[in-house]
Amino acid sequence: MYVREEILTKGKQAKAAAHKMATTSTEIKNQALMNMADRLENMSDQIIEANKLDIAAGEEKGLSRYLLDRLLLTPERIKDMAVGLRELVQLEDPVGKVLSMWTRPNGLQVGKVQVPLGVIGIIYESRPNVTVDAAGLCLKTGNAILLRGGSEAINSNKAIAQIIAQAAEEAGAPQYCIQLVETTDRQAVNEMLKMNQYLDVLIPRGGAGLIKTVVENATVPVIETGVGNCHVYIDKDADVNKAVQIAVNSKTQRPGVCNACESVLVHKDISEKVLPGLAQELKKAGVELRGCNATEKVVSGLKEATEEDFATEYLDLILAIKVVNDVDEAMEHIYKFGTKHSEAIVTENYTTARKFLQGVDAAAVYVNASTRFTDGFQFGFGAEIGISTQKLHARGPMGLEQLTSTKFIIYGDGQIRS
Repeated sequence: MYVREEILTKGKQAKAAAHKMATTSTEIKNQALMNMADRLENMSDQIIEANKLDIAAGEEKGLSRYLLDRLLLTPERIKDMAVGLRELVQLEDPVGKVLSMWTRPNGLQVGKVQVPLGVIGIIYESRPNVTVDAAGLCLKTGNAILLRGGSEAINSNKAIAQIIAQAAEEAGAPQYCIQLVETTDRQAVNEMLKMNQYLDVLIPRGGAGLIKTVVENATVPVIETGVGNCHVYIDKDADVNKAVQIAVNSKTQRPGVCNACESVLVHKDISEKVLPGLAQELKKAGVELRGCNATEKVVSGLKEATEEDFATEYLDLILAIKVVNDVDEAMEHIYKFGTKHSEAIVTENYTTARKFLQGVDAAAVYVNASTRFTDGFQFGFGAEIGISTQKLHARGPMGLEQLTSTKFIIYGDGQIRS
């Protein structure tokens, strides 16, 4: 009963805060973001001490080194969070922006403007930087936010949320516009899923299990962020050196995140040129390779890749490789196993590149670039609240624009309908 009471209380407080946030000025919101950034840097020692508790608990639980890396906070990572908040200050406030305006024959002026969504609930795992990114984006867009992080990062999230909420309120932002659910009881998630009275939208960020639970059980509208079973297809007309660099970066630059490559597809006509060097570089980076029969004929010492391997988001230094006959087979493989997150082709053939861009259904499709760029900061959004893999309302990195809705405003001069 205590969990339900906590969630309902925070929900009521968030709803009241959202009502005030809708008319909070850009100047106050920007000052709140600056305060939050300054306070994060000034109190980084306190945050790191809290984070050490989470890291120790994670090591005791046997979390993988990549999950621990996602959990870890350093002075540099905290500084990056602050930089992200300051980037948001430089971006245009979308709230109140007039998207279009037209006049009807009866003289009515009809306009369409951007407005906040209201109260946004974020259910997420592991990465404490989400606490800052989500809070900053929601504040800039005039939304109140109710954060529910994973138990692995509870101490870090508590420290961060307390610091940024206080900093925002001191700048004039409404009280309770940033709140963290501090209980780690899973019942809290169940309560949030049904809290239509207070939450306007839910955004889950995490593994397939969390997202599936939220999508299948929520009565609150959900913006689905997806898992990332991402591919790099190396075409027969690819530049070999470019292909190796892109594939290795996509897999190894940070393997524990959703935009990391999990499978490489190689055209049969270029496989003997690409695969030996690619395998060498990947093994040098500590990647375990699993390949199809055609791959094993070119590269020795591989594990055989199964259907399950091609369907798996490893989030680890494991990569599946398959040799394909042409771009059509590559696209069919992506259609079967992809999660509509990020897909890449390496080719110098413009026609093939255009075919891939048109035929692959994903939130982000690349030509001759690493999948690791699917990121709000990298796309110039300042930060992101998640990567949406659905098609309704928002898709891809979700920045400021995607955290708003619209309403119609109508100016009249006494018109009545006959």
